[in-house]
Amino acid sequence: MAYFPEAEIAARWARTGEYRFPVAAEVDGSWWVVRRNPFPDHELYTLFVDGQVRFDFTEVPAAWAGLSTGLRRLGRRSVRRALAPLRDFTVYGSEAGQPCDDPFCCG
Repeated sequence: MAYFPEAEIAARWARTGEYRFPVAAEVDGSWWVVRRNPFPDHELYTLFVDGQVRFDFTEVPAAWAGLSTGLRRLGRRSVRRALAPLRDFTVYGSEAGQPCDDPFCCG
């Protein structure tokens, strides 16, 4: 597996209230956002940093303990800032210009 330094950083995740992009964290002035993908046809999640895809993953990195439980809720302004560059990337592969169009997983 490729090395991604973000997987070793203990981000302080918060809920966004959005189904496709359920959690985000502000890390050193950058917005990290996790997209939920149609699993098992694709990896369960994709990490974006400031709107750029970093990596897909199914197993949550150990440094991200608590990614899905007991999280605080982000404020509306923070959610808007975090998700603004991702609005066109709700479908798996759309960030690479190749959105999945399989009706069984992404349709």
